Amino acid sequence: MPGKKPHLLFDFGGVIINIDYQRTVDAMRQLSRAGSTIEFNQQHQSELFDLLETGRLTPAEFRTGLRRHYALEGTDAELDAAWNAMLLDVPAERLAFIAELRAQGYQTALLSNTNQLHIEEINRRLRTQYGFRHGIADCLDRVFYSQQVGLRKPGPEIFAHALREMNWRAAETLFIEDSFQHIKTARRLGLHTLFLAPPLTLTAALPAALRAFPTPPLA
Repeated sequence: MPGKKPHLLFDFGGVIINIDYQRTVDAMRQLSRAGSTIEFNQQHQSELFDLLETGRLTPAEFRTGLRRHYALEGTDAELDAAWNAMLLDVPAERLAFIAELRAQGYQTALLSNTNQLHIEEINRRLRTQYGFRHGIADCLDRVFYSQQVGLRKPGPEIFAHALREMNWRAAETLFIEDSFQHIKTARRLGLHTLFLAPPLTLTAALPAALRAFPTPPLA
């Protein structure tokens, strides 16, 4: 028998928006006079990227760091384009699915490790493509960006912050994520989880997890 409707806490990249980290790695390598490879992927990243994602570096300081640490050459616009290369599309069916869930009474929030440059770029695309006024915030009850909160996953503090701000209990919340290191933290904190390991997608996997709640299958 289905249980109580869970609150839904979504990751952004790899869950709502499609992401390809290698595109940014390749684009930045092309800008490096030394052929350097940046230390950034889904599982690990260097301190430079942590600082950007927690709001402790401005975009200008981030570009300076890229030039210094990875011998990158290029204009600010070229660096930004390389950094944004990982951002792919936001499938319309995912946005429609989230809208349907909200209409059914589910409470929704976004919990994303992200930064000012990516926030501005993806929200610009959403305004252009879908006519949103503010971007992804139009689609959910609340958004929590690491860049604004000053904390990032997989640290437990950012999960606690989101739950506290939403007045949600961990046991009544389903966290949907494509990075397993973040899933592990959520589970330790008592959240239910749905791990979207490729090729699973939000629209394919979440309906079954909702039917099974409070014990959704672990992918």
